Amino acid sequence: MTGAGGVPSEAGAAVGRRIGIGLMYGLWRPRVLGAWRVPSAGPVILAVNHSHGIDGPMLMGTAPRPVHFLIKKEAFVGPLDPFLRGIGQLKVDRSAADRKAITDALGVLAQGGVLGIFPEGTRGEGDFASLRAGLAYFAVRSGAPVVPVAVLGGKDRRSRLSPAVPPLRTRIDVVFGDAFDAGDGSGRRTRKALDEATVRIQERLTAHLAEARRLTGR
Repeated sequence: MTGAGGVPSEAGAAVGRRIGIGLMYGLWRPRVLGAWRVPSAGPVILAVNHSHGIDGPMLMGTAPRPVHFLIKKEAFVGPLDPFLRGIGQLKVDRSAADRKAITDALGVLAQGGVLGIFPEGTRGEGDFASLRAGLAYFAVRSGAPVVPVAVLGGKDRRSRLSPAVPPLRTRIDVVFGDAFDAGDGSGRRTRKALDEATVRIQERLTAHLAEARRLTGR
């Protein structure tokens, strides 16, 4: 489902949010902290740590607004392709500079929507130790505030379904942090400015993760 100019519509993402709420609360036990920190209107970027296969759907079901996630193109296979497109998700080729994905993501922000990004680029330890430059580019280019999000829990026991997801009915903590501006206020989009923004973002995300672990005891 797309809106003006081919940008994925918020209506599609709203459908995805309803599906996410049903699945995530039906299969696991999310505990959401700080959702009020997400601006209620206007463009915003959710920067999410990534250690489980359900991190994206979990955010879709627990964020207070519909989210358009940048998702690796490998996930868009078979019937999942039209489904993911229909619920407003963005396909990205991680092996190259994907111009369409970049245009679509900036379009979501230009229309005042919520863009979800895994700044680590792929599933790993979920500790924000290594960030790609994409998040800084979108934040500086659009001027949208960044909200750090920590998804914690479910790594203590292995799931019988798949090692990529937590065991069913596990409590998953989703902790939203304070919104911040990644740029330095100059509006510069040079390589140096983006590198500085990436460092700034990593410091804020790492600090938020530490605070989220303290709050939840994870």
